[in-house]
Amino acid sequence: MHSLLKRQIRKYLPAKLRAHPEMDGFLEAIEKSYENYDDKFSMLHRASTISSDELFEANKRLQKEALQQKSILVSLEDAIRSLRENLNEDQSIDIDFQDELNTEELASYISSLALKVTEMTSEKDKLVANLENQNESLNNYAQMVSHDLRSPIRNISALMNWIMEDEKENFSETSKDNCSLVSDNLKKMDKLVTGILNHATMGETKEQRISFHLEDSLRDIEKTIFVPDNVTFKYPENLPKIEFEKERLEQLFMNLFLNAITATEHLEKGEIKIGYEPDEVFWKFSVSDNGKGIPKKHQEGIFQMFKKLETSNNATGIGLAIVKKITVLYEGSVWLKSEENVGTTFFITLKKNL
Repeated sequence: MHSLLKRQIRKYLPAKLRAHPEMDGFLEAIEKSYENYDDKFSMLHRASTISSDELFEANKRLQKEALQQKSILVSLEDAIRSLRENLNEDQSIDIDFQDELNTEELASYISSLALKVTEMTSEKDKLVANLENQNESLNNYAQMVSHDLRSPIRNISALMNWIMEDEKENFSETSKDNCSLVSDNLKKMDKLVTGILNHATMGETKEQRISFHLEDSLRDIEKTIFVPDNVTFKYPENLPKIEFEKERLEQLFMNLFLNAITATEHLEKGEIKIGYEPDEVFWKFSVSDNGKGIPKKHQEGIFQMFKKLETSNNATGIGLAIVKKITVLYEGSVWLKSEENVGTTFFITLKKNL
């Protein structure tokens, strides 16, 4: 352990404990608590990647099974329609031996199809249950590792501040700058771990739907984030009163707002506009800015994890991935239109009733 850190800890201990023979063992235990956080972060990243691959493969299997079931159901509907036509249910008719034979064969075929549908449904239910168990295990693991990572990160950050406070008169300007850089990177790592946890554990929510005015909610978001004086928000007059999971919707818009602020904060007059289009099935919104714009070559992958256009202490590359995941959860979509040095518009749809 660094001598400055040891001195800092000993400074707050009673005099009788400073020279205690077991104190070295105590300090060694503290030092070991920080040794393996890099390995745990790697484990979290690897677990997230493995889980994503498993979910992708499981989704492909479900889609294939769904197509097979759809094909079977279409065949079943055709068979039932043919059966009704052959039996002429609307009229009383005589059926000869050949007709009766065809009817029996058709009934047997329908029975076999129904059995296949039952078997596939059972397999699908087992697969869904298995996915739910895996997802729960992943969530628990992500929360555990996230806690184990964030705790030492924040402790190190606090220790850096103490060292700076105690030694600021002895440090050169270069050393002070390096210490500030360390603190900034620790904050960035803390935000990154939090973002990974939010993305990994996002799924069905226990939050209840409530009715609220969207404009009030968006203005509350504007008050809780840092908005430079040169950036202004503009809201349309027709923003609706909606019934939705409020916290999740605010999470979506907060990420879009932060993204738009990053794109416009360098301008003399940055402008962020919120749009709304009425629809019977979906909530349709847009968030536009007059900022840097996104090069066409980066637009396709902008919603992927850790994709970002520039290195920034405030950017984690997770915000737009969370926006994408929320829209998927609500059977909607998100896409963008952008032109460099002109601006970007993100379009969002969310299904009203799931």
